[in-house]
Amino acid sequence: MRELTGAALRKVDMEDATADSRLFLIGSAASQAMSPGLWNPLLEQLGSSWTYEAWDVPAEQAMTRVRGRLLDRDVVAANVTMPHKQWAAGTADSSTDAVQLSGACNLLVRQGRRLHGHNTDITAAAVLLGNRYQRHALLLGAGGAARAALIALDRNVGKVSITDRDPNASGDLLHLALDLGIDAQAVTWQQAQDLASEASLIVNATPIGKGISDGPAWGDGPVAADALVYDFVYAGHVTASIAKAREAGATCVDGWDHLREQAVAMVPLLGLDGAADSLLAESLDGLKSRH
Repeated sequence: MRELTGAALRKVDMEDATADSRLFLIGSAASQAMSPGLWNPLLEQLGSSWTYEAWDVPAEQAMTRVRGRLLDRDVVAANVTMPHKQWAAGTADSSTDAVQLSGACNLLVRQGRRLHGHNTDITAAAVLLGNRYQRHALLLGAGGAARAALIALDRNVGKVSITDRDPNASGDLLHLALDLGIDAQAVTWQQAQDLASEASLIVNATPIGKGISDGPAWGDGPVAADALVYDFVYAGHVTASIAKAREAGATCVDGWDHLREQAVAMVPLLGLDGAADSLLAESLDGLKSRH
C-alpha cells in the first residue's frame, strides 16, 4: 500500500477542494474540546481560508453519514477523538503502519474519494515519553489514547498493567500488548488503584479530570516520586492527577503538552507552511491564557 507524504496529500486534495475548506474534529463531546480555539487563529494568521469545526457525533450514531460527509469536496481532513478512533482506523481506505498496528486513528486526511489514516497521538506520545525506560506502566483506560501510549513505549517497558471500566476493552488492549511481546496483564479498576504507588508510568487515558471536582484518576493513593504521570486530559484547570503528581515530585505530562505535540505532528501531514510550528505555540499560549 503506497504511503503519501504530507505535501503529496495536500497536492492531491487542493486540486479538487473548494475555496472554503473545512477541517473537522469528530467526537462524542467535540464541541467541548479546545482544538478549534487552537487551530482557527493559526489558520487565520497563515492567511488560509480553511476553518476548523467541532462536530459532535454520539457513540451510538451510525457512522455511514459521517464517512460520506468527510468525502465531500470541501473537506480537508478530520481529527477523531473518543469514542471513534477505532472506527476511524477501520474506515480509512489506507493508513500508516502506526494506525494498522494500534488499531486506532485520530486523523483522516481526504484524498479525492479516499480517506488516509494517521495517528499523531502516537507521534506525540513518543516525543513526550522520550526513551525513558519504564519498569511498570499503568494504563488507566483502554481506548485510542491508551493504545497510542502503548505503541509509543516501543517495548521500552518491563511490565504493563491495563484497566478499563469495560473489561472487553481491557482484554483487547491486553491482546495487542501481548502481540507486541510486552509482559502485560489486565487488572480490575480497584487493582489498578492499588498498583499506582509502584508504577513508574501512570497514563490517564480516561475522561477523569475534565470535571473540576474530579479526583486523581487512580484514586487517593500515592504515586512514586520517580514516576511519570501522563494525563491526556486538558482543561481550563489543573487536573487532580497532575496536581497530585506534582505534590509527589513526579514528572508530569499534561493534556496541553499532548495537544501541542500532536498538532505539531499534523503540520506536515496537512502541508501547512513551516511558520505553522511557531504560530501553534503562540496560539496554544493564547488558548491557555483564556482558560
